[in-house]
Amino acid sequence: MSNKNKGTLTLVGAGPGDPDLLTLKGLKAIQKAHVILYDALINPLLLDHNPKALKIFVGKRRNFVKKTQKEINALIVRYASKGMNVVRLKGGDPMVFGRASEELEVAQEAQISTTVVAGIASYAGIAAKHQIPLTKRAEHESFWVVTGHTQSGKLSSDIALAAQSSATVVVLMGMRFLPDIVVHFKKYKAGNHPVAVIQNGTTPAEKSLVADLDTVVDQVNEYEMDNPAVLIFGLAAKDPVNQYKNWVQKKAFAV
Repeated sequence: MSNKNKGTLTLVGAGPGDPDLLTLKGLKAIQKAHVILYDALINPLLLDHNPKALKIFVGKRRNFVKKTQKEINALIVRYASKGMNVVRLKGGDPMVFGRASEELEVAQEAQISTTVVAGIASYAGIAAKHQIPLTKRAEHESFWVVTGHTQSGKLSSDIALAAQSSATVVVLMGMRFLPDIVVHFKKYKAGNHPVAVIQNGTTPAEKSLVADLDTVVDQVNEYEMDNPAVLIFGLAAKDPVNQYKNWVQKKAFAV
């Protein structure tokens, strides 16, 4: 089959959870899709934008895999090779911890046309909702975005490097290793170094709190917080422009 007769693959970023944070370009791609392969972190309301498309859940969570990456790759090639437009709908931005390169490579090897539609990354969208400035002049002028674990399931070695920085540090998929991450930060930061924890950010199921290195593990356990969550280490978490200023000072729990 020639490339002209094949379908397409479009990787679409669904944003951090709020369905209104989908981009217009992402919406158009969903509406034109014949097949939508969607992840666990996308808001299911997004699927309503195309009632006629074939929708296949391919989500992965810790200790749960609906489809392996190899199976997902095979689905992409199978449907696109039949002339269908395949949308791979991913939480956040597809190019940030989304294994996008693997899916693009397998499609390109099969001579399938590929497109990427950027999404609002989870760390950016969630920080914006809570008015947490990831950067601030003369205070924290850069930020790190680090995965909490590697492909092998171990704590990322980048955590130890990030902990030494004066930058804001955002950790994704790090709740399982939170006590270990705190240990690394305490080597270089005081016990009152702020930490924000936001679970299911921008969704009705959101839970959020601001603590510090000395208290965050106990508070996360007390309020039974878990993945999916974003951890934000640094002064940004208690910035005065934060709309939750009083909440931050009291270290209270919010839903």
